Amino acid sequence: MSTRGLALALLSSLTFGMSGVMAKPVMAVGVTPVQVTSARIGIAAVVLLVFVASVRPRALRFARGSWALAAGYGLFGVIGAPLLFFVSAARIPVAIAMLLEFTAPILVALWVRFVRGTRLAGAVWWGMAVALLGLAVIGEVWRSLRLDTAGVLAGLASAVCTAAYYLLGERAAGRHDPFGVLALGMLVGAVALAVFSPPWLVPMGQSTELGPAWLLLPGLALVATALPYLAGMFSLRHLPSSAASVIGFLEPVVATVLAWWLLSEALNVVQVAGAVVLLGGAAVVQVASSRTVPVVEPVPTPG
Repeated sequence: MSTRGLALALLSSLTFGMSGVMAKPVMAVGVTPVQVTSARIGIAAVVLLVFVASVRPRALRFARGSWALAAGYGLFGVIGAPLLFFVSAARIPVAIAMLLEFTAPILVALWVRFVRGTRLAGAVWWGMAVALLGLAVIGEVWRSLRLDTAGVLAGLASAVCTAAYYLLGERAAGRHDPFGVLALGMLVGAVALAVFSPPWLVPMGQSTELGPAWLLLPGLALVATALPYLAGMFSLRHLPSSAASVIGFLEPVVATVLAWWLLSEALNVVQVAGAVVLLGGAAVVQVASSRTVPVVEPVPTPG
């Protein structure tokens, strides 16, 4: 395994894992999830477009019929997944919101099995069962649902959008430059969000427990969006996608530690155990189904 590829994949996971912790304090002082997503994507889109146009201008040359793919990529991966994650993180602990989003590999596996009719290995089904058990433990369902219902539903919806991102990424693989898909997807997402919430009108004057919003939001766009996307893509030059995707499962771990350290959001022992079980099951699904289920990096985690 390449040391450079491993370092880049770790950098991608570590910085992606910071997004919820950077966004939640801003939402706590009145900035809506839509506004946070608009500022994040608007700034990141400009940075990524300038980078790709400077380094790989040919990547931006899309055939006319390929814009539908970029649109789907932008709406599901760039807008849907992070927006719904932020809605979830505003209502339930950041770590749990990200864990819900990381059930996406299970949804992709189910799509491949029941929509495409592709048979899956037995380990995939065992991994799904283990992951769902972990999810039930996190929610402590034996005490009825202790988490905010809307927050849980938003987290699961972000997983649906992430799964769609995986499937669209598989379709684009080998046909388009991944940097071009990313940059144009970001552009589509930024323009669509600007219609409802122009990033230049997002209030950035508030002070939060982690600092001013005018510092956190650009940090969210650059450190927790543009940087991890690029690091994740460059890591694939040195690592197989299956290895990079498993390293991506460090994101919820990073989110959990940072939320505990900076936001005083601590999971109880039972929930930590459930998180380990869920991530273990999801990782089994990802690895065991790598021949039939699309594996795409970087994951559009927050999200």
